[in-house]
Amino acid sequence: MRKLLLRWLINGVALYMAADLVHGIDVRGGWLALAVMALIFGLVNALIRPVLKLLTCPLIILTLGLFTLVINALMLMLASWLGRQFGIGFYVAGFWPALRGALVISVVSFVLTVLVGNENSRC
Repeated sequence: MRKLLLRWLINGVALYMAADLVHGIDVRGGWLALAVMALIFGLVNALIRPVLKLLTCPLIILTLGLFTLVINALMLMLASWLGRQFGIGFYVAGFWPALRGALVISVVSFVLTVLVGNENSRC
């Protein structure tokens, strides 16, 4: 349970940083909107992203993994669209802001995950 809450918090911080740093990603509704969007983004990444990665595996190999950023951008756009359907104020203006946002989210998530550490490695 702790790991799930920590992942949710990391997603929320990463989405906040993307909205703060990338022109074209906008959040209206404060921390509540970010918390709900982190949940939606996490669900989209858990349910749809693995299927997309499996289907595009040859393309991912051909581009040495760079196509994963395109998949991440599409997941961000899908999460934004789902959020708007539920009335959440999280907007992505198009593919290029989504690509830059996906890059920011990936870097921030990686750094925060490394800083928090892996709880399975403890004795």
